[in-house]
Amino acid sequence: MKIEQIYTGCLAEADYYIESNGEAAIIDPLREVAPYIERSKENQATIKYVLETHFHADFVSGHLDLAKKTGAQIVYGPTAQPNFEALIAEDGQELPLGNIKIKVLHTPGHTMESSTYLVLDEHNDPYAIFTGDTLFIGDVGRPDLAVKTDLTREDLAGHLFESLRNKIMPLPDEVIVYPAHGAGTACGKNLSSETFDTLGNQKMFNYALRQDMSKEEFVEEVTEGLVDPPQYFPKNAVLNKMGYDSIDEVLERGVVDLDVKQFKDVVERNEALILDTRHKKDFVKGFVPGSIWIGIEDNFAPWVGALITDLNQPIVFLAHPGTEEEVVTRLSRVGYDNTLGFLKGGIAAWAAANNEVNTLEEISARDFAKAFDARAKKVTLDVRKESEFEAQHLEGAQNFPLDFINKNMEQLDQTQTYYLHCQGGYRSLITASILRARGFKKLVNIKGGFDALKDADLKVTAFKEPTTML
Repeated sequence: MKIEQIYTGCLAEADYYIESNGEAAIIDPLREVAPYIERSKENQATIKYVLETHFHADFVSGHLDLAKKTGAQIVYGPTAQPNFEALIAEDGQELPLGNIKIKVLHTPGHTMESSTYLVLDEHNDPYAIFTGDTLFIGDVGRPDLAVKTDLTREDLAGHLFESLRNKIMPLPDEVIVYPAHGAGTACGKNLSSETFDTLGNQKMFNYALRQDMSKEEFVEEVTEGLVDPPQYFPKNAVLNKMGYDSIDEVLERGVVDLDVKQFKDVVERNEALILDTRHKKDFVKGFVPGSIWIGIEDNFAPWVGALITDLNQPIVFLAHPGTEEEVVTRLSRVGYDNTLGFLKGGIAAWAAANNEVNTLEEISARDFAKAFDARAKKVTLDVRKESEFEAQHLEGAQNFPLDFINKNMEQLDQTQTYYLHCQGGYRSLITASILRARGFKKLVNIKGGFDALKDADLKVTAFKEPTTML
């Protein structure tokens, strides 16, 4: 038996390759399926199953393409109602895979169709569980992401309590827990940086598995501090349930080089959004007017999903040479399939055609500390999440979370000069690019963010533990 965890850091997502005696199963695959097919060919194995733990909200799974290209059977747990052919397994049903079995455990709570896959080894002993978003390392899945349900999050949390107590906790302590996510996902509150553990350790250290915890206490603790999920979550869940275009079609129409004239024509004809994915140092030196910057080097796809409200929004982009396919792929992972090409030659080609090029002003934290008095600092926008701001912030700064910029932009004054910062510099530059595209011209990005400001002898509030979910 072979088990491989394939972890994608930008999504904090884990998918799995399981193989036994020439047969393989893939659990919760990403949108691009070629790596799974290549791995199975290298191992001379046939992909027999594509196992989905639930209808994912935070990414578009690759189940449809993988099944189509390999002939594998898509499997969901009880109550799932996908809009395509799939095996809806019964609770307790065992799926043979080579010399092992995979047992389906219906574990509703995160969503009602959520299921855990228990691997039984060659001796029919429990070996590992693939828990999806039911059980994480150090946490459990949030109970408010189910699509089209009349159940409250408290109802779902109650189901989750029963699932954990009746289906997972009775398993042997040595069973390995393989979840669908690690730290950084919005699918849970406080996940560990570890991506797997034994069930015994989780029983000792995971707050949600305390033996003395009542159902009422569990519901209260699991639902405490939840904020609204990113706007693309329910849309991705619908795509995973109803279907989507093949990744091959998305790449074919998206990885297209456009000269400056073609680029401008596509923007005008399709009302396309211009997305700049280059390194932030390159963006501030020169960018296409009206473009939005979300750098590929960080949490690119989740921020696209949080900020671009229409999955069908036509998009053209700028990218460092060689990263064009990666950009289109990452967009597709969160359901943005309407990419129409990239600017050939980048900003240099744009400038060479005598087009306007904008720049963005930046300042170091130390220069900010030297040059500005307390009155000026009152127009400093801290664009981190509310929970981060509550935990500690620069005295006099205003919280203006990037997550809610589209809703809160009218609070700002275009005649005012704003100094922006986040924790390290990524989110503040996204914010600055959006504000600039909306007509705000008096913007200064503080390099290094709050980390740098704390080292610049500026007054910050005393640290306190955050009370809301990150």
